[in-house]
Amino acid sequence: MKIWKKVLVTLAAVTVGTTAGISSIHAASSQVNSELKQKGELTIGLEGTYSPYSYRKNNKLTGFEVDLGKAVAKEMGLKAKFVPSKWDSLVAGLGSGKYDVVINNITQTPERAKKYNFSTPYIKSRYVLIVPKDSKIKNLKQISGKKIVAGTGTNNADVVKKYHGTLVPNGEFSNSLAMVKQGRAEGTVNSREAWYAYSKKNSTKGLKMIDVSSEVKPTKISALFNKKDSAIQSSYNDALKKLQKDGTVKKLSQKYFGEDVTE
Repeated sequence: MKIWKKVLVTLAAVTVGTTAGISSIHAASSQVNSELKQKGELTIGLEGTYSPYSYRKNNKLTGFEVDLGKAVAKEMGLKAKFVPSKWDSLVAGLGSGKYDVVINNITQTPERAKKYNFSTPYIKSRYVLIVPKDSKIKNLKQISGKKIVAGTGTNNADVVKKYHGTLVPNGEFSNSLAMVKQGRAEGTVNSREAWYAYSKKNSTKGLKMIDVSSEVKPTKISALFNKKDSAIQSSYNDALKKLQKDGTVKKLSQKYFGEDVTE
């Protein structure tokens, strides 16, 4: 009898512990659902026009951030719903409640941090300097007074100005490379990811890429949330960290960029 009593007491303790665990999970799930635009769905804002991050292939939305969004939502126990929007209204749409999160190659900045919250970074974006293969330019200090291509108003253009290069405006990456090849500019500043994505499908013969991370600090790319949606952000981060740990994010990076851009 004493043995059975001990067994029953043990079973009761296990049952109480398990029930408590389930209750806390349900409570957390309920909190996330209360913040979602639509219960059971993670509504994701993105552009859908920028390969390889998010774009349409055979009229179907695809890309690194699309697959990432699906994987994170699934890990959160939710279904991913994508809402393509133009860049100039994307972040504002988050603020007005059009979606729960924006996943769109967004850089962490102090200005954005004032109004929104960031996820754990999923890309470490490194600046690169692309020059002709026979160029004597080896770093950013040597671009002073030289014609360097970058998109007007971009972080890339800011880097060119910081190192006193002569800015040649052009926001299209393929055009920038063409200008360097044709000798119309002596180099271009962009991201490592842009170079990898382009190199995966196009020839870069006659050009070389110089990682300038030692001169310009890499930027962190993260998802963006409304400050009031702390439960969504927390659940998203937990899911993302798991996918980073099991190698899923790295595999997606290699699939779409041909290289690991997560570190």
